[in-house]
Amino acid sequence: MHTAADAPLNIVVLVKHVPDAQFDRHLTGENHTVERSQSILSELDEYALETALQLVEAATGDASAHKITALTMGPDAAVNAVKKSLQIGAHQGVHLNDPALAGSDAAGTSLALAAAVRHIGGDDGVDIVITGMASTEGETSLVPAQLAERLDLPQVTFVSAVELTYDGDAPVLHARRDGATHADTIESALPALVSVTDQINEPRYPNFKGIMAAKKKPLHTLSLADIGVDESAVGTSGAWTTVESADPRPPRGKGVVITDEGDAGVQLVDFLTTQKLL
Repeated sequence: MHTAADAPLNIVVLVKHVPDAQFDRHLTGENHTVERSQSILSELDEYALETALQLVEAATGDASAHKITALTMGPDAAVNAVKKSLQIGAHQGVHLNDPALAGSDAAGTSLALAAAVRHIGGDDGVDIVITGMASTEGETSLVPAQLAERLDLPQVTFVSAVELTYDGDAPVLHARRDGATHADTIESALPALVSVTDQINEPRYPNFKGIMAAKKKPLHTLSLADIGVDESAVGTSGAWTTVESADPRPPRGKGVVITDEGDAGVQLVDFLTTQKLL
């Protein structure tokens, strides 16, 4: 962890391989897990990665010493989320891949990811863990808070702006949370966990140079044994929640068509009133 203003930052960014939103999403198998054959890096995680890149670019000290690790958990194909992150600018990738992880809920996921973060941090630990505000397939927003609890880190969630300053050599994280009527400014010491919204920045795209450079960046694969997690604590056997049944979404109805015969505005207001939208 940081001990001086010019010490290198060690940041872990969680990235997830999620079903592409342009295709229909399905549950599969007797445990009703998400079908992931057509998946991509979660769009919301791109904001987290961009946040890490901007923090590193604004940091003092040896620029080459800062480290951003893209961490994902999932089956073989999930490594594509890490590879995309390396192309965008992460310095190294870690893929937590173990058959026993299949079917993990938020509790099992946060347990395994916490152990992976500890493994990545080693004796010096990690300065900041950055996540998106939610995954685009589950959209529960549970994992960031659970991960902070398991790592015993202060959590600053749903952040729309973030900056690092120094009180002497002590780093201070400044974050803004935008509410419906006001914004909160929050300060935290490091290490800390931050989840960011899609309002925090404009993620960069990988360019040709980045794509070629990514091929030479380290990409490590870890198993549950590597991070000291028992198989019974994750996957379907360790899940705190169960999907008992799932039904296809009913087809969308025809809807209400309002024909303007001089009173379309009145008809629209009446309709919205009946729907309790006014």
